[in-house]
Order: sequence, then structure tokens, then C-alpha cells
Amino acid sequence: MKNKFYFLSAVLLCFLIFPASARAVSFLEGYEDIPVMKGLHQVQNDNLSFGNEETRLVEAVLTGSKVGFKSVKKFYVDTLPQLGWTYQGQRGDSLIFYRDGEALEIVRESTKPLNIRFTIKSQI
Repeated sequence: MKNKFYFLSAVLLCFLIFPASARAVSFLEGYEDIPVMKGLHQVQNDNLSFGNEETRLVEAVLTGSKVGFKSVKKFYVDTLPQLGWTYQGQRGDSLIFYRDGEALEIVRESTKPLNIRFTIKSQI
């Protein structure tokens, strides 16, 4: 009975220490270490993924009606370097990142609703 009490106490403590937002992080389908910013969700029928051992191409679209591109830029410029991506700058409506021979381009395709296309491709 004592062990059950300690186990339940430990589980409760974990829920108190780690906020819900940290537990419920979602990632791009097809590239599991690119987080999806809160307020955006992935458009399921607009994904592309193919490649082999040497090259790859992954595309996904995120959409949201309550966030702007400025907050998307801040989130990914702050977050992706922690995952090994190097921010290369902004070209028009595109944010460019590099990591380990791959390029990640985040492009604003529309504003209302906000549609963001993520393209990850190997640099040959």
C-alpha cells in the first residue's frame, strides 16, 4: 500500500512540475523533430515525403487563424537552433535554416488564414 502511495505521489508531482504545454508538444508529421507552434495545426492532405538513404524531401503545411507570421518567425528562430538548425535569414516571406546537409524553408503562403509551408530537402 505504501508503494502505491509513493507511485501516485510521484505521478502527481510530475504533473505539477511539468506544465501541460510542455507535455503536449506536437511535431510535424514526416519530420518528428520540427515542433508545431501552438495555435497552428498541420493540414493532413497537403503533405509530401519521399527520399532514400542519400536524399530526402519533406513538405508539410501548417495553418492557423489566431497567429501571425511575426510570432511564427519568433517561435522558430528561437526554437530551431536548440534542435541543431542554423538560422540563415529571411528572404521575402521565407525563413531559411540549415542543418547537417539539409535546408529547411518556412514560407508564408497566405495571411488569413495563415498558411505556412515547411520544406526540408537535402543539399546535394
